[in-house]
Amino acid sequence: MDALESIIGDVGDTFWTWLVLPVVVLLGIYFTVRTGVAQIRLLPAMIKTLGNKTPPDASGKAQSISSFQAFTVSAASRVGVGNIAGVGTAIALGGPGAVFWMWLMAAIGAASAIIESTLAQVYKVKDEPFGFRGGPAYYMEKGIGSRAMGIAFAIVLVICFPFAFSSLQANTIADAVTSAAGVEGMGSTWASA
Repeated sequence: MDALESIIGDVGDTFWTWLVLPVVVLLGIYFTVRTGVAQIRLLPAMIKTLGNKTPPDASGKAQSISSFQAFTVSAASRVGVGNIAGVGTAIALGGPGAVFWMWLMAAIGAASAIIESTLAQVYKVKDEPFGFRGGPAYYMEKGIGSRAMGIAFAIVLVICFPFAFSSLQANTIADAVTSAAGVEGMGSTWASA
């Protein structure tokens, strides 16, 4: 089991260091430049928009969710247990300097989030009686023109969410509770859970 864990760790470290991190950083910088630093330039407009009321329909009832409700749903989908525990772990391992690098990555990543959200709005489709539906699979199909890529993305997401993401969050919570309670030998690593 230790050999398998070592192989997975080495492959994951190599993948993160040489493929994912440079791609994420370079795309974030590219989107920051192309959008004219929209993540900072449009911050006052975003704050102002959060107070907007939802326009009523013909019967006087609110048409959909408010700007603030949309913001909270979006924030909730981006911030999870992994992010909260990850920040604590980064500060514990990297010290106060880790905060600077997290802020820098957040600023660069915000441009990517703006592009992602914009694509979702541009390529959403009307779904009578429920409103709209969309997301990455839709803009892969309609924007890039690759239905196969959209289907593959949707399948990977359906597999990852119940297994990988939920397992990671459950492990993080179990590890935090085990550490806080000072209980030894409960098998807090996810391989033994």
